[in-house]
Amino acid sequence: MNVKLSNSPFPTMNAIASPNQEVPVIVRTPQTAPPREAMPTRQKSSAWRWIAYVLFPAAVVAYLLFARSLQYRALATRTVAMSIPTVDVVHPMPGPSTVEISLPANLTAYNEASIFARTNGYLKAWHTDFGATVKEGELMAEISAPDVDAQLNKARADLAQAQANLEIARITFQRQKELLTRKVVSQQEYDQSHATFDAAGAAVKSAEANVENLTVQQSFQKIVAPFPGIVTRRGTDLGDLIAAGSDSASGAGKELFHLVRTNILRVFVHVPQVYSSQVTLGTQASVKLVQFPGETFAGKIANISGSLDPATRTLAVEVQVPNPAARLYPGAYGEVQFTLPIARPILVIPANTLLFRKEGLQVGVVDHDNLVALKPVTLGRDFGTTVEVASGLQPADSVITNPSDSLTAGTSVNIATPATEAKATAPAKSDAKAE
Repeated sequence: MNVKLSNSPFPTMNAIASPNQEVPVIVRTPQTAPPREAMPTRQKSSAWRWIAYVLFPAAVVAYLLFARSLQYRALATRTVAMSIPTVDVVHPMPGPSTVEISLPANLTAYNEASIFARTNGYLKAWHTDFGATVKEGELMAEISAPDVDAQLNKARADLAQAQANLEIARITFQRQKELLTRKVVSQQEYDQSHATFDAAGAAVKSAEANVENLTVQQSFQKIVAPFPGIVTRRGTDLGDLIAAGSDSASGAGKELFHLVRTNILRVFVHVPQVYSSQVTLGTQASVKLVQFPGETFAGKIANISGSLDPATRTLAVEVQVPNPAARLYPGAYGEVQFTLPIARPILVIPANTLLFRKEGLQVGVVDHDNLVALKPVTLGRDFGTTVEVASGLQPADSVITNPSDSLTAGTSVNIATPATEAKATAPAKSDAKAE
């Protein structure tokens, strides 16, 4: 028997023969197997390969999902934070202890008079023109009134005649009195002489009164200054017919002179009701006029009306200003400034913190939990950029500036900057031009 060794796993076609043919015996020898010690190394390599191909991508995917989750959380946090409004706040500040107000005023003379004639006649002479400074009692003009002079002369003559008649009546009465004691005359004759004497005395008194009256009338021919001052107008000239009185409707009594006293001026001011309780006698005042920029004239309150005008709700006040150099003129327009004390402490907040709602005037306040509370407030004076709060706030309140119209109570907010104090700035000139 022939034995043929072959390494092929399959018999060849030559191995199939007839029955009588000698069949070679093919003995297949197995392939050379790897050494047994090499098997664990191959298994380890396969395990690492499996870890690399499966677990690493899973770890990458898990990391990406975790990173995306962190991003979503950060975005959600930012979204929530951005949905909370950020506001600026201020603390109410104590207001000033005094307040300055500026009010319009009219300057008038301390004394002012229109001088008319008290007697009829013609203007004989005038001695002072407009702009002249006169003293009290100084002669300003003379009127010629011959009829008054004649009446005075006649009255004096009548007085002399009455005095003569009185003397005769007195002598007659004394004689009748002596004769009556001797029973020479009757009682009737005595009584008649007595009555004649009394009538003569009354006639003398009447004549004296008439002389005195005409003397006064004659004195009116001299026009004198009733007080020291300045002549601001002369309304007559030499030869003018002068009519007594001051009846402007009938044309009688033309004004001769207009005289004002300017060494002291009266400045009349109408103080608004809100300041009326702070105005007292002797309060100092400063007067400003446009023709003297940067200069003030000192004065003080001399008179207070004591009653508010029901039409304007103002208090009439008189300020007297010395004017020795006559720099100020009556009739001028000016401004009077008062520095008035504030009786009670006040709080001041910016005007841009106010909310005008149907519930009334309110402000937004942030509490310690950063929640908004709407507080109603009552205002006092308006200083322009700031306002006085009479009630409703405390100094420690954090008041929101420039609040939105949609701001509601309970809203959570963020404070942008630390709260500052509102500045209480009172205006140099009050709008009370006459608040």
